[in-house]
Amino acid sequence: MFNKIKKWLEVRIGLDDLTRTQLTEYRVPKNVNIFATLGFVALAGYALEVISGIFLLIYYTPHPDHAFRSVQDIMTRVPYGWLFRQMHVMGSNILIAVVMLHMVTVFLMGNYKRPRELTWVGGGLMLLVTLTFGLSGYLLPWTQLSYWATTVVTSMPTAFPYVGDFIARLLRGGDYISGITLGRFFALHIAILPPVFLSLIALHLFLIRRIGISATPFGTSDEEKRPLTEYKKKTYPDGSPYYPYFFRKQLLMVMIYVAVMFFLITFMPAMFSPDEANTPANPLKTPFHIRPEWYFLAPYQMLKLIPNKFLGISIQIILVGIFLLWPFLDSQKEKNVFKRPVLRGVFTFLLALWVVLMFWGKY
Repeated sequence: MFNKIKKWLEVRIGLDDLTRTQLTEYRVPKNVNIFATLGFVALAGYALEVISGIFLLIYYTPHPDHAFRSVQDIMTRVPYGWLFRQMHVMGSNILIAVVMLHMVTVFLMGNYKRPRELTWVGGGLMLLVTLTFGLSGYLLPWTQLSYWATTVVTSMPTAFPYVGDFIARLLRGGDYISGITLGRFFALHIAILPPVFLSLIALHLFLIRRIGISATPFGTSDEEKRPLTEYKKKTYPDGSPYYPYFFRKQLLMVMIYVAVMFFLITFMPAMFSPDEANTPANPLKTPFHIRPEWYFLAPYQMLKLIPNKFLGISIQIILVGIFLLWPFLDSQKEKNVFKRPVLRGVFTFLLALWVVLMFWGKY
């Protein structure tokens, strides 16, 4: 039976040729380290989010009168519903952490340098889309925490003159968070963001395969010595085969990812669910503490510290722009950040500042 299916596929898509060129004969550099697997781990994490999200979609009701109740039913009445929701919630938080770590390691190894500028930009845009996934999904359970946190986030555009109020009303569907907002965030979460993300990931994978994996984690590579107009795919005849050598490494990291997720589900199930996240939304009662998810705590605390909201949001938009366009702003050929004291100092300062603001914003 298996051989018949294999022959059927071989005639139509050239299965043996695909396996040979994309797996067994596709080689990666010998010095590629474990951090190069984080992109694949993130891809597996996205797949788990899609699978668990489809299951939740069957039982979830995107209406303010039923959303909270439907989530509670998933957690208490639907067989194994609690497991799929916990996988979706825990997985989304771990996934964002993995994507951030992936971007940090790519930065430290200098793998954003030419000819990989667009690969970096695509990865940065995917991080922003992933954060938007988290933001839009945060409102869907319609809890006190999600309601008021969304109220704070959607009020940010009002700091901008002329267009600020229009953008805020566009996001909310009115002057306040309501059922219209819930419907818009639901559509954003399940219908608008997925095709955008799939387009970005297709571009990202295409660029990785076309240009090749970076061979030198640190130091100047021969790619920077070639003229900008010359294209040459980076191949590694003396490297290791992608399958099974590198694929096993990727699979090991995915298993660690899943193990961490189930460890948190088992021993710390309320890690991302404070009391306000288990209380239905009440537009007439403001909770004592309003705070977003951990990945928005640093920018949230920064806005609280800067008295002028317009200035605070403008600084954050500029920082995001520098982050996305960094490969075009960094003209140094040296990839090793440990040989660039100024860049290393700025990076360390910003990372420490982000961590301090994140923990500060929690209290």
